[in-house]
Amino acid sequence: MATKNPTKKVKEAAPARPTEVVVEEYITVRDLATLIERSPIDLIKILMQFGIMAPITHSIDHDTAVILGEELGVTVNWPETEEEEAEEFVALEEGEEGEVRLHKPERKSYVEQVIDKEREADLEERPPVVAVLGHVDHGKTTLLDYIRKTDVAGGEAGGITQRTGAYQVTVNDQKITFLDTPGHEAFTSMRARGAQVTDIVVLVVAADDGVMPQTKEAINHAKAAGVQIIVALNKVDKNNANPDRVMEELANEGLQPEAWGGETIVVPVVALTGQGVDELLENILVVAELEQYKANPGGHCLGTVIEAELDKYRGVTATLLVQNGTLKQGDSIVVGRTWGRIKAMFDPEGETIKSAGPSAPVTILGLNEVPEAGEIFERVKNDREAKRVVEERVADAARAAQAPAKRMSLEDLFARIDAGETKTLNLIVRADMQGTLEPVVNSLEEIKNEEVEIDVLQAAIGDISESDVMLAEASDAIIIGFSVGVDKAAAVRAEQSGIEIRRYNIIYKMIEDVEDAINGMLEPVYENFVIGHAEVLKLFKLRRGMIAGCMVQDGAIKRNAPARVLRNGELVIDNTKVDTLRRFEEDVAEVRTGYECGIKLADSRDLQEGDVIEVMEQRRVR
Repeated sequence: MATKNPTKKVKEAAPARPTEVVVEEYITVRDLATLIERSPIDLIKILMQFGIMAPITHSIDHDTAVILGEELGVTVNWPETEEEEAEEFVALEEGEEGEVRLHKPERKSYVEQVIDKEREADLEERPPVVAVLGHVDHGKTTLLDYIRKTDVAGGEAGGITQRTGAYQVTVNDQKITFLDTPGHEAFTSMRARGAQVTDIVVLVVAADDGVMPQTKEAINHAKAAGVQIIVALNKVDKNNANPDRVMEELANEGLQPEAWGGETIVVPVVALTGQGVDELLENILVVAELEQYKANPGGHCLGTVIEAELDKYRGVTATLLVQNGTLKQGDSIVVGRTWGRIKAMFDPEGETIKSAGPSAPVTILGLNEVPEAGEIFERVKNDREAKRVVEERVADAARAAQAPAKRMSLEDLFARIDAGETKTLNLIVRADMQGTLEPVVNSLEEIKNEEVEIDVLQAAIGDISESDVMLAEASDAIIIGFSVGVDKAAAVRAEQSGIEIRRYNIIYKMIEDVEDAINGMLEPVYENFVIGHAEVLKLFKLRRGMIAGCMVQDGAIKRNAPARVLRNGELVIDNTKVDTLRRFEEDVAEVRTGYECGIKLADSRDLQEGDVIEVMEQRRVR
């Protein structure tokens, strides 16, 4: 009896593309393209028709998404919870230069944004990811070596396994992932590329040496990344150890020990013998339990490249940290501007595995090129999709290379404050000597007010280094140098990344510039001034609101202006605005006295014929 070929598949009809989608207030070009199952290139071409050069990583507002959808035959709706407030018809919003409004995403890593979108019910607890940082010779390597050795010997700390770049340890049946980064510069380099990899930093400080320059830098880099810090107070067995002095130095750096009434966990250890290491690991688990680090094993699979190399026998190998979803052998993935299909996958012990979930470090084979540490990997549907995404990214990179670098300057901060994106001026300060550094920092910290905060992330002696620029990249900071030079590597990196370096020799000039910046960042005060009235002649009921046919009685009616409704001189609708303004079938920005127009208010539920719409304009009074 003949049997059917089990490998033969029946050709299925291609699924129909969606004709209706739901979009929140903002969405990236890439995410919208995925949602409507179109190429991002199609969306970018439409934006270009409106004079907008927007890469796929840019966020667009809901109104712009509606227009893109209309061009491609897709209806873009609001979520159900906001449906009553959605517009029946949407006009292209234009700024002063006639450009589509583009939203700058909040400063969360891309991975964090993806996890935020997962359903709460699908999230599960995952192992914490820990980086060990500290000053040279304070015992970072010795601490990790002891943990590895303990595991190999089958000690109580249990199952440490090693693979280059990452380790995993099991304590009381709970896993902890350690990243073996070379130092805080590599740690911050990942953060600067948009990868938030680490949950907890273990800061190793020698009890006989105290807080040193690299210790301070490590603290600043960890704070900039917004991660928990646990201090491993090493070498407490030495005769010249002085734990109290070290804890005082830590407190001066903003790490108030728990023993002194603060919140920073400080664990005395002797990394060479293992004394206190179990307690350190247990404290890591306590922090993890309190913070409840979560991810969705069944969600969108992505993570970060820890390190990668070209092996002459196996080809491109990459150590990845899975941060959401489950990575499987055979998956097609995109990493930066390269891609590949996973041919083989190994756990930290070097054993072949078929899948890996959140917080698992794995080494894979199959990428076409060597990616950079800190780049994000994402699983895509197939090789064809991977190739398409990489082609788009290469094209975006080529366009970006032709554009001037966006500078992080005081002028840039003015715009960001006006946009409500920040209320903090982050500074990194370098001076030629300690006697100069202290008054410079004190002068800067005294320039304060209730609305804007100055945060000196790092203050040190010596020339401005590449490490300073990396910290500035990760924290949106400006570098101030007082009577110091700039390393060549730092100057090159600052130019490439658009970080502003300001150098001074006169202290009052520095203070004057920063004060000017602070004054420029103060929240302006606005008041509403009446600019026009329009009488409602007729109402046209729509599915999601009401259009009022009006005659402008005096002044002018402007689109997006604050408004209220008067009936027989009494206020009936307050705190609304002119959502849409039309003359015949055309959307307009303004209609003046004596002309008819169509007005759609944000709140028109109680509107009646004969009402008067009073329109205002916000004017800055100080």
